[in-house]
Order: sequence, then structure tokens, then C-alpha cells
Amino acid sequence: MEFFLILALGLVMSTVGIGVACLNKSVKGKNAKKLIGMNVTALFGLLIVATVAVLTGGISASAAETATAAASSASGLKYIAAALSIGISAIGSGIAVSGTGAAALGALSEDPKIFGKAFVFVGLAEGIAIYGLIISILILNA
Repeated sequence: MEFFLILALGLVMSTVGIGVACLNKSVKGKNAKKLIGMNVTALFGLLIVATVAVLTGGISASAAETATAAASSASGLKYIAAALSIGISAIGSGIAVSGTGAAALGALSEDPKIFGKAFVFVGLAEGIAIYGLIISILILNA
């Protein structure tokens, strides 16, 4: 298991290092995309293999170890699901607020009387993050 963690850490560090090197040496175009694409593909491939190895309990596991591993992975997956729900909804909310906020500021510069309408649209975009927070609370309490 430690092997997978060390390998994943190495791949993450190499991906960051290649990205910084590409920026410093002005590597552009297909070469930079090819280098970063290979590292990202290797990273996600390793993460999938490590996840399968963790969820199956390793190469040789007894029945008791398998039951304990299943219980711990179920609680771990619950936390991952909660983090994903709030994280992805916050990213979506940020994207929505950037568009509606820019449009609202443009409209307010034309006509200051429409502040209430613009505020409602920006608030609706921010509500996406609140929905993600509610879902993550429901996942953690299940």
C-alpha cells in the first residue's frame, strides 16, 4: 500500500515539475500537451489501480480483514462523496456567479434601478453551493 502512495506522490510531483518546467522554458503547443497528458494519464491510472487494490483488500486478505476493510472503505467513501458534492457544487457556483455577476454589474452601470433583479440572479447562482452543502450534510448523516 505504501508503494502506491509513494508512486502517486511521485507522479503528482513530476506533473507539477513538468508544468513548471514547461512554463519556464516556454514549451508550447503539442509538446507541452503531450508531456502533461502522459503524466496526468499515468496519475489517474495509478489512482484507479490503487483504489481497486484498497477496496479489494490487497492481494491476500482473510475474511475478517476483508470485512474490516469493507467497513472502513465504506466510511471513507462516504467522506469522499461528501467532499465531492460540496467541491463540485462550489466550482459550479463560482462559474455561475462569474457570469451572472459580470452581467449584473454591466446592467447596473446602465440602469441602477435594477439592483434587486440583478441581486436575485446572483443569489440563485450562489444557491448551487448551498445545495451541495445540504447534500454533503445528508451524506454524512446517513
